[in-house]
Amino acid sequence: METELETELHRSRYLACERKGVFLLLMVSAGMMGAYTYNLRGGVFCNAQTANVVLMAMALGKGLWRQGLYYLIPITAYISGAFVSEFFPDPVKKMGLLRWDTCLIGLEIAVLFLIGWIPLSAPHRIVQVIINFICSMQYNTFRQAEGIPMATTFCTNHIRQIGVSLAKYVRHREAGALKRGLVHISMVGCFLGGGLILTACCAPLQEKAIWLAILPLLADFLILARADLGREHELLEQIPSGH
Repeated sequence: METELETELHRSRYLACERKGVFLLLMVSAGMMGAYTYNLRGGVFCNAQTANVVLMAMALGKGLWRQGLYYLIPITAYISGAFVSEFFPDPVKKMGLLRWDTCLIGLEIAVLFLIGWIPLSAPHRIVQVIINFICSMQYNTFRQAEGIPMATTFCTNHIRQIGVSLAKYVRHREAGALKRGLVHISMVGCFLGGGLILTACCAPLQEKAIWLAILPLLADFLILARADLGREHELLEQIPSGH
């Protein structure tokens, strides 16, 4: 068992934006965004793009060219989100106030707040593309939690890693593998919980249900901003693991 000192030394090696707790909150919010777009905004998941590529291939295979080419819009939005999240960290860093990671969370909060004002009668594709964009930025920005590779907008990798960790523990009794597996299980649990909560609130809250996804992001923003302006202010130039 790790002592409190060993645990603190381990945590001190990582920036606030790499802490597991921050990633758990991101997963809660991502689960809510996925449930929101599926339940209220057109029956699609905007957290990742595999489904869009498959649907595009199916439509083109049936000769439905207009429908198939539409999927270039969300795919392009996702590409654009990754581009922006690669391009803007340096200009933000030069400002010397907050990290890009913190600014991104603030941007997500603002965007989700605005989405809550878009009526359900509006074309669903507007909200779908916006969420595609911010999910891509989040996925590309938050990559490792205390040294463990992560995806914060979908569960596929976490589910795979649970199986991998279990196999390593059974074969070699690796305590580290078991701990990593438990981390991935907790990530899936948070994603599941977020989707469950938002789904239950869709009927009474309607388009404003997305505001629930702001709550975990707001907690993350406060954690990260406090670190940026306080104990980690001299570390703004340090690049998070995985970048």
